[in-house]
Parts: sequence; C-alpha cells; structure tokens
Amino acid sequence: MTIEEHLIAYIADTWLDGDPDGLDGKSPLIDLNIVDSSGIFELVHHLQAEYRITVPLREVSPDNFRNVETIAALVARLREEGKNRI
Repeated sequence: MTIEEHLIAYIADTWLDGDPDGLDGKSPLIDLNIVDSSGIFELVHHLQAEYRITVPLREVSPDNFRNVETIAALVARLREEGKNRI
C-alpha cells in the first residue's frame, strides 16, 4: 500500500465514516471541510506514529496538508531527511 492509499483509507475511516468515494490524492481536504485545523494535528500525530517521523511545527501548515498528495510528499521528504541524519 502506498503512502497515498494509506492516507486515503485513514482519512475516510476517520472523517468520512469509512467511505472514500470521491476522495483522491488531489481532493482539497481543508476546502471541502474534510479536515479542519484540529484534524491537521490529529493527522500529524498519526503520521508520526505510523511512519516514525517527527513533523516539526514549522511543517504544520495548510500548504503541507492541503491534499493527500502534499501530505504524502511531506512524509516522504521527512523520511528521507531522517535517513540522511543517521
């Protein structure tokens, strides 16, 4: 399962009663009121637990959480940065 597929399933389960119909990588999560500001922090917690990354506060912005594609890109970037620190 890709990061995007996992995120779509998580978002559907958490905020859409398990129904991912109409939700894809480009769906504007905030504009469609699927995720609000408190939901972003719930997503951050999930990302940190699921992918064993640290999401710095400076990365917690609407731009990084606008859709599944941007969240997946953030996860991939933070994972890569974590590897480079070792």
